[in-house]
Amino acid sequence: MKIEQNISRLKYLMEIYKITTDELLVMMSEGLKVPVRENDIFCKDIKISHLKRIDSIFNKGLHFYLDPKSPKISKDASIFFRKSEFGVDLNIGARKIVNQFEEFKISLSAIAKLAEVEFERELPLYSIQQNPKTVAKQIRKEFYPEFNSKPKEFLRSFISKLAERNILVFEFVETWNKKDKANIDGFFLNPNVIVLKRQQNSFRREIFTLTHELGHYLLNEEEVEQLDIQNLASKKITAIERWCNDFAYHFLVGNYDDFIEEIDSADGTNDYYFETIESISRNTHLSKIALFTRLLFINKLSRENYNFIKSDFEDNFRLKQEEEKKKKEQEKLEGIKSGGATPKPIQSPLLISTIQTAFYEGIISEIDVCRTLNIKPEKIESFLQ
Repeated sequence: MKIEQNISRLKYLMEIYKITTDELLVMMSEGLKVPVRENDIFCKDIKISHLKRIDSIFNKGLHFYLDPKSPKISKDASIFFRKSEFGVDLNIGARKIVNQFEEFKISLSAIAKLAEVEFERELPLYSIQQNPKTVAKQIRKEFYPEFNSKPKEFLRSFISKLAERNILVFEFVETWNKKDKANIDGFFLNPNVIVLKRQQNSFRREIFTLTHELGHYLLNEEEVEQLDIQNLASKKITAIERWCNDFAYHFLVGNYDDFIEEIDSADGTNDYYFETIESISRNTHLSKIALFTRLLFINKLSRENYNFIKSDFEDNFRLKQEEEKKKKEQEKLEGIKSGGATPKPIQSPLLISTIQTAFYEGIISEIDVCRTLNIKPEKIESFLQ
């Protein structure tokens, strides 16, 4: 069975995701004895089976390709039309996530406008000519939440603090069995959206990513990236990335940086100041490897010693993962059901309040509320109080 499609909409998606015709055909032909040909997809009337294979890649819903209205390739529509290069070679999973939140941002902005909810920027613009440490101290006074020893709760409070100044933060969660996992940690979309990948096993990494992306917000410089903690000591990254890394470090470390600056050369004779680093990590939510990387950057730790410490951390992490895997396998053999449910993203209070206002103004329905906030209908009352 065939159906009439709007080819321009398929080409629009290929432009966003930077997928060539040959790449699309290879992905569509996976598992087929007879490969899909170019003429099979770039035709007015297309087989529904082929259209379904196309949508298995882009996840837009079949109705998207049937809409006779041609989408506009504009800078307002996607960051992929505003920027050509990013800090990482984005895979298809990453591009899907970015496009998903770009569309959500546009939709939410329209809802907010109808509900007369203002998303105006309340902070001034900063530049890389300004000292990131000085800026971090200024911003920290307003945005650093009350310290909580639990990283996840600290992250939640941090997101709430940003919401107070019209900065929207979203998390996305990837399940272990997802086929196209995004090779990114976070990104900033103009004018006020920060998106983070849930780091269930490393909330400290997620906290650093959020602070780094806050740096991009302050500079008003959009970026999609995969953060490498070793870049804290890299001399080869861009000036913007260097600024955002330094800002994130100083924002999180606060006055504990005095201890870092006072440390003599860290080596085996002083046990690499491990106890001091561990204490600072507990009180700042900067990971220990991030702090050792800072010591490397300010030439208080040799590259050889840094690699030794890093290798030790990686070995311990690998052993911990292996132990957890063995534990789960043993529980499975014993018939014990795993209690590991898919984690739920942290909801920004700014998102919740915007949706509440839109509902009370009659702009959206209860179904829209449930879908946007990803809640069950029986729990809607708790969100509309």
